[in-house]
Amino acid sequence: MSSSPRRVLIVVENLPVPLDRRVWLEATSLTAAGYEVSVICPMGRGWDAPFEVIDGVHIYRHPAPPEAHSGAVAYAREYLHAIRHWFRLARVVRQERGFDVIHGCNPPDLIWLLALRYRRAGVRYLFDHHDVCPELFEAKFGKRGLLYRVMLLWERITFACAHVSIATNESFARIAERRGKMAPEDVFIVRSAPRIEKFLPGDGDPAYRKAGTVLGWIGIIGQQEGLELLIEAMTHLRDMGKPDVHVVVVGFGPHQPVIEAEVARAGLTDKFTFTGALYGDEMLAALNAIDIGLAPDPKNAMNDISTMNKVMEYMTLEKPLVQFDLTEGRASAGDAGLYAEANDPRDFAEQIAWLMDHPDAGRAMGKRGRKRVLEELSWDHSVPNLLAAYERVFTKA
Repeated sequence: MSSSPRRVLIVVENLPVPLDRRVWLEATSLTAAGYEVSVICPMGRGWDAPFEVIDGVHIYRHPAPPEAHSGAVAYAREYLHAIRHWFRLARVVRQERGFDVIHGCNPPDLIWLLALRYRRAGVRYLFDHHDVCPELFEAKFGKRGLLYRVMLLWERITFACAHVSIATNESFARIAERRGKMAPEDVFIVRSAPRIEKFLPGDGDPAYRKAGTVLGWIGIIGQQEGLELLIEAMTHLRDMGKPDVHVVVVGFGPHQPVIEAEVARAGLTDKFTFTGALYGDEMLAALNAIDIGLAPDPKNAMNDISTMNKVMEYMTLEKPLVQFDLTEGRASAGDAGLYAEANDPRDFAEQIAWLMDHPDAGRAMGKRGRKRVLEELSWDHSVPNLLAAYERVFTKA
């Protein structure tokens, strides 16, 4: 490494930093390795300061765009708002701190526009592949069509502009190499995982224990998360004679009013607690209070190849889990959970019921899950690959 520090600008559109846990782990890990790190991100969820420095990371925030729920016009409005602020704040960062690499986190697959603006100045582009946007579009809207093809085009341009790509798992790495035409030596797998020194098993907050068995879910409450399937599974549990159960839903999102209305229609309001957004110790207090973690993400082209943060978090906290049988879900959890038939809420309920009836087996699964994280999947195992990707992007001819 040269005597002058390497300077990085991370750009993320859909979550503020440090709320975006993956981006925050990347930013702080790079800072610890001697990089100068700046971040451009939206405001929101209490992170509303236009500029602040946290743990050595310089964070530049812009007003959050209006979140699009449907329609090309709504998405165009959201993305144009974000792009305008990327270019504005990049000029500020360039003047105040400088940057040698732009680290673009999708969605959307449009940060290459900013990368091209600075390419002539010698700035390189590292693409951080968070979501497979074409498959995300298909999962969200249940169709392909013109906009799906546009997503494929944007993805192809993104990979063409990237000097290096980092993938969250092997499935994403294959997309970078096959669909993105990237050379294998330019693709690095950097898994998302909690910091094991922060995610520690414990007793949790007893206020969440409103039944003999407490189930838990955490995430962004969107329309593609499978929470409707979870509600159906809860009705099946009730019909199976398993009433002594409660679900703690940790998170927020645009689909939350719809989900709460579905819970009420199913007559399950007393079986669900919606905590809203929780962070840090409050989040851990909720998750440590549960007995079984739930990942009802339906099997589709996107979810089958995506690594779910919630699965890693349950495992790290020694919680057995139930999920549908997804390729990357099984690759992450192994024998730390049970797998229901794809998109079958009755079978999902039966897997939960089995864990309720076999608590000792569930605790053993939880211990295997944490052991798997500690030995193979924790963030500490991802940092060397992250740093190798950066070494490649700085030294690539």
